[in-house]
Amino acid sequence: MKKIDPVVFDIDYKVEDFILNTRWEDIPKAVQDRALACSVDLMHALILGSCGKQYECGLRLARGMGAYGNIPVIGTKDTFNFWGATAAMCHASNSFDIDDGHNMIKGHPGTSFVAGVLAAACERNVTYREYLTTLVVSYETTIRCALALHDYYEYFHSTGAYGGYGTAAGAGRLMGLSREQLNNALSIAEFHGPLVTSMRSVEYPSMNKDGVPFGAMVGALALLDTLAGSTGVGNLLEMPKYRYLADSLGKDYEILNLYFKPYTCCRWAHPAIAACVDTIRSNSIDCKNIEKVTVHTFDAATKLYKKAPRNTDEAQYNIAYPVAAAIVKGDCGFAQVCEDGLRDPDVLDMLSKLEFVKDPEIEALFPAQRLCRIEIELKNGTKFLSDRYRPDGEACDNVDMEWVERKFRRITACMLTEEQQTEILTLLQGDLDTPVYDIVQKINRIMIPVRNKIL
Repeated sequence: MKKIDPVVFDIDYKVEDFILNTRWEDIPKAVQDRALACSVDLMHALILGSCGKQYECGLRLARGMGAYGNIPVIGTKDTFNFWGATAAMCHASNSFDIDDGHNMIKGHPGTSFVAGVLAAACERNVTYREYLTTLVVSYETTIRCALALHDYYEYFHSTGAYGGYGTAAGAGRLMGLSREQLNNALSIAEFHGPLVTSMRSVEYPSMNKDGVPFGAMVGALALLDTLAGSTGVGNLLEMPKYRYLADSLGKDYEILNLYFKPYTCCRWAHPAIAACVDTIRSNSIDCKNIEKVTVHTFDAATKLYKKAPRNTDEAQYNIAYPVAAAIVKGDCGFAQVCEDGLRDPDVLDMLSKLEFVKDPEIEALFPAQRLCRIEIELKNGTKFLSDRYRPDGEACDNVDMEWVERKFRRITACMLTEEQQTEILTLLQGDLDTPVYDIVQKINRIMIPVRNKIL
């Protein structure tokens, strides 16, 4: 076990001042545009999640805790208090693995705090402009906390480990905490963050996944515990070793380094999906003629679950099933990973034809790049080799609203009409002075009947 150096904190409130004092007008136009795209993409994740079984667990938890109040949550008529709304929606935000990510933290910052931030925004009835501003400061602080955590503990943490920090940051801003109170909430959240390991959830997929729900709930409780008088001193971004991360706040925007996910599965499977779909289409391959597919990729991807999934979580945290589904169906979206889509005999047959091999050259480029190359062999012996593929939606692709809209329409087409899609997209790109509470209520007029029909 690593010997951890004594902790020295230098509390100068630089992080807290950035969180509390940043205004929409202070933010560069490119970052404002990215915040809008993130808002749509995060709501997309919540909408999909609201139609799954994990969200049902979150709702039962909030109800069982008696956490009722006046805050609306996506897809249900029930309303909760801040903790209950956070607990419910954090069980939806990552449940279909469609949310944004950041290569260098190997995780998903947006999903880690969106539940708490959205809950606080509705409780305080803030404008959409203030919500978007809070998303920006939450991304910036969450990603920096993650970078510090990975370095300090020297092992691969899941998203929940730093999600509490981001939740306390964003919700703390919206709830009007002083910088001393916010420092306290951030310190409690970072200290109690669930230090879960991603590789365990990769090898044994379940609703535990990336630890998002417990991280968000820790962040919400850290804020409430602060208001109740509990004290905590210091967090990693106040250590001299990590001051450079705090010093870059408001100068370098990590939100611009996000990637976005076109498929409802682990990012590590995305390059293989893209390589297979492109190779099959460009060569007019009939998937029924495929004898074998070999995927050459990085080591962590080869460790993803490969068995026939028994539930949606095993389908998403799986490298073989999403690739097989994409080969047969040409896509991997909600329809392919929801419970009803897991029994397709052609997809299950394709599973047995896949092989995943570690490629040393590709491994050397991970995690900055997630690459693969594939080889498709037909039953007649013909072979097709792909070039190296990276996943679509990387930071270098400069993802914009048009990209996010196309994704939203493609994946929600199985549950929403074109008119419903347009209404939601218009709401999320409309008047910045609209209260977030009203936006959620209008989305719910669409999603409550849709969710009831699906479930």
